[in-house]
Amino acid sequence: MSQRLRKVVFPVAGLGTRFLPATKVVAKEMLPVLDKPLIQYAVDEAVDAGADTLIFVTNRYKHAIADYFDKAYELEAKLAQSGKNDLLALVQNTVPKHVRCVFVTQAEALGLGHAVLCAKPVIGDEPFGVVLPDDLIWNGSGAGALRQMSALLHANVVGAVAVEEVPRDQTNKYGIVDTGGDGGRAARMKHVVEKPKPEVAPSNLAIVGRYVLPPRIFELLETTKPGAGGEIQLTDAIQALLGERNVLAYRFDGTRYDCGSKLGLVKATLAMALEDPALAGPTREFMASHS
Repeated sequence: MSQRLRKVVFPVAGLGTRFLPATKVVAKEMLPVLDKPLIQYAVDEAVDAGADTLIFVTNRYKHAIADYFDKAYELEAKLAQSGKNDLLALVQNTVPKHVRCVFVTQAEALGLGHAVLCAKPVIGDEPFGVVLPDDLIWNGSGAGALRQMSALLHANVVGAVAVEEVPRDQTNKYGIVDTGGDGGRAARMKHVVEKPKPEVAPSNLAIVGRYVLPPRIFELLETTKPGAGGEIQLTDAIQALLGERNVLAYRFDGTRYDCGSKLGLVKATLAMALEDPALAGPTREFMASHS
């Protein structure tokens, strides 16, 4: 029987240097895909998976995400007075009323593993999810990637990571998984390594921004030494976890857009426009005229 995933961590302390100068004043997670920021897609996926506690690991300078999920009294009052109830509902329902947002500060940029460790006091002793908003994974009206993964948790499986194949020459950008040749949808992980060079990578199966992990990972992170890039790598702690329990590499249903890159953000925007009944036709015409 699967366990309920109640808490999800969003590591959002990064500076977003690929999108400068915009990210000088706008958090990269607030960059829009159509009319919703990336963080909203990530939160919607977590809520879809059943989460009722969202933990944002941020830095001391980034306030836009907290402001976005806070109540906007003046804006809401003006929309109500103008009778713009549809817009008012959009503003008020960024998260459902039963869901709470918790903000934790990462004092130093010491890597993804360290960011996850910062959430330990809020998570406690239960399994949790991690969502990297840069990776927008879209499955239309179907179950989100995190909900698909949370359904895998049971007595003999303590965690899962979302994976997809990437070009061999790009393995040095990802955590790379070895499943011993098992090409199944949910394959047991044998080994994982952070950003290996193509010539030594165990495969081209890359972790892409979704994790379901047990609380044991915190103890392992506390003893993890800095790895690739001089940072505390989550993949190193997962590698240690593999020696104890089963963790699955999961090939999710849906399409991933790497919105940490400019091209990925453009692709995601076009894809969402093509799914919008009001925008699909004009978008196709525009694309055809520029092909």
